[in-house]
Order: sequence, then C-alpha cells, then structure tokens
Amino acid sequence: MLNNIGPAGLILIAVVVLVLFGRGKIAGLMGEVGKGITAFKNGVKSPDAEIEDASTTTADGSAARDVTPEERAERDNA
Repeated sequence: MLNNIGPAGLILIAVVVLVLFGRGKIAGLMGEVGKGITAFKNGVKSPDAEIEDASTTTADGSAARDVTPEERAERDNA
C-alpha cells in the first residue's frame, strides 16, 4: 500500500499536515523530538554515571540517606 506513494504524494501529505497543524506547532514538535534524541544519546553514552548520580542524590538535590529500619539492618548483617 505505501509502496505506491511517490514524491508527489509525499509532498501532498506534507502540505496537508502543514495546513492542519500550522508551522509553529510542527516547529515546536520537531524541537521536542530533537531534545528527546539528545537526551537518549546522552543516556546511552554514560549510563553508569547517571546511575551513580541517582543513587547518591535525591530528587531535590540533597544527599541520599539510609532509612533501613534498625532490626532489619541487624538481621541482614547477621
């Protein structure tokens, strides 16, 4: 079905999408796609560093602390 779409068909589809959504929406969407691709590439390059950073800090930026209950910690160490 999609094998029969030629260059003229693709241009027609692009024009229809542009008319429906407008240039601003499409530009904003492409910007978000670009940010997502960049974030994905950064995540692929350094997954270990990201895991270490996440394990030492919390969402608000403060240092993580051990909140294991005392009796459980003693049982696990025994």
